[in-house]
Amino acid sequence: MDDRDASPATGPLTQRRVTLAGTALVLVGLVLAARAFEVDRIGAEIADADPQLLALAVGVYVASWPLRGRRYADVLDAMGYRADTGFLTMATFASQTANLAIPARAGDAVRAHLIQVRRDVPYPAGFASLAVERAFDLVTVAALAGGSILALAALGEATPWTIAGEMAGGERALTLAVGVGAVAVAVAVGAFALARSGVRTGPALRERAAAYPRVERALDAATEFLADVAVVARRPRAIAAIGLGSLLVWSADVVTAVLVLAALGAELDATVLIVVGTLAVSVGNLAKVLPLSQGGIGLYEAAFTGLVVGLTPVGASLALAAAIVDHALKNAVTLVGGAVAVVSLNVSLSEAAADAETGETARETGSVESTATARDPDAESAD
Repeated sequence: MDDRDASPATGPLTQRRVTLAGTALVLVGLVLAARAFEVDRIGAEIADADPQLLALAVGVYVASWPLRGRRYADVLDAMGYRADTGFLTMATFASQTANLAIPARAGDAVRAHLIQVRRDVPYPAGFASLAVERAFDLVTVAALAGGSILALAALGEATPWTIAGEMAGGERALTLAVGVGAVAVAVAVGAFALARSGVRTGPALRERAAAYPRVERALDAATEFLADVAVVARRPRAIAAIGLGSLLVWSADVVTAVLVLAALGAELDATVLIVVGTLAVSVGNLAKVLPLSQGGIGLYEAAFTGLVVGLTPVGASLALAAAIVDHALKNAVTLVGGAVAVVSLNVSLSEAAADAETGETARETGSVESTATARDPDAESAD
């Protein structure tokens, strides 16, 4: 039987199955953790939350979405493609909703499909733009984590580890934060370096693979992808604009969590609340990088709770309640925005994901050629 007849979904182990199994295990862990922390107490903490502060948290998070659309427009603009912020905000809503609703993080395929169909951005450029966006996310979140650790040191004479060593689990939590952040930055920087070197070595590799059509087509796709990423890597002003946009997006994410902590009654000095909230959100989102559960459910809550409990006198029940409310609030806004995007764009997320997968497979096998009709001819020039 030809290899192309075998569907990836029929294999013994797929990303979708790993995600579903991981989600089930994490949910079981959450149930056990909730029992240890007393479900009634967690529910009481949530019920006593200040509704005005929660409403403000929702407003801040909603306001961050146009910033996401603007940042993605900057990414595409650096690659030579034009699209309006409103459309890209809706496309981002749709893709993030797909990540929550469809296993194996199908959101990337949905967004690549939408910008290809609606704005003539080829699949390689679409996926490359998402890789650039994710790299900036990793670097920004890691930078926020590192900055919050330095801020902890500035709050007292001791180092962060000395401060945390006096609190249960704090030292381990900070060490984990630094480790995950360092790996994230290394991956992001490595991706940009690979993109730039890949553009230079691509022609030589294709020449060697000329006798192997399948290998040659795969190299063509990879080289095209890396070339699109390299366009951004060569433009300092684009990097600055995208970096600033990323900082604004994740700052809004942090402010949302800080407001949730305040709403639930975390009695902390304002400076400590902001610093610890920043670190908790950063490490929580770095934990979500691993596709072990649907939408990062459980992973975010565990990391967030561990940091808050380890670094402050806040009780475990209140910290877990804050983590649950913060994550639920953000997911709820995403789902509502995704529903609006589905209606306004008149698209089915599952069909878009399937069409994107089919289109990308066809392109890789050579039956579909990507076009770049929307590319700005001036975009290749360096800043």
